[in-house]
Amino acid sequence: MPIIRVEMFKGRNREQKRALTRALTDAFVATCGGKPEAVTIVLADVQKEDWAVAGELMADKYPD
Repeated sequence: MPIIRVEMFKGRNREQKRALTRALTDAFVATCGGKPEAVTIVLADVQKEDWAVAGELMADKYPD
């Protein structure tokens, strides 16, 4: 059973997450085969202050 894990900044609404999971499932099945019911997706919302790139917090780089 494939598991797709997506980590993204907090702030997407339920409809956006619903659309994302549909698109990821469809893309996986179209590309790799299998059945949609076998695809598991885990969405993890991350605060900008808990994410850094090249030593810089994303909260500092992209303030709200």
